[in-house]
Amino acid sequence: MVEDASEDPSRFEVGARLLLEGELATVLLSRQVGKGRRAIKLDRRAERGAELTVLRAALPPLDNGSYYVADLVGMEVVDERGAHIGVVRDVVPGPANDALELETGVLLPLVEDCVRGVDLESRKVVLNPGFTD
Repeated sequence: MVEDASEDPSRFEVGARLLLEGELATVLLSRQVGKGRRAIKLDRRAERGAELTVLRAALPPLDNGSYYVADLVGMEVVDERGAHIGVVRDVVPGPANDALELETGVLLPLVEDCVRGVDLESRKVVLNPGFTD
């Protein structure tokens, strides 16, 4: 059973290639099961709870200034003066907005009031004043 699956059903069609815990895997069987959930069979054994990810090359190109959530993981978070605040460990989905989870456990809302900008080239997330105290 695929939990929190992609909204793009082609990601799980027979023949689709995914990463299973970082290793390439191919979908052998795929079917819809209750409430929009999908059950798939891969060409290798997958433990319950194993992470499935999409190959980066399979993702659609982004507009300038856009990024995928996965791009944020590992980025340095700095304040408006450039002082190191932490490193993004994960992006946690929330009911109103996502939050950046730092390696320290601190959660920062991923909204314009908090995040001044994301610089993909320098791998930095810059915060607005007031979110670093």
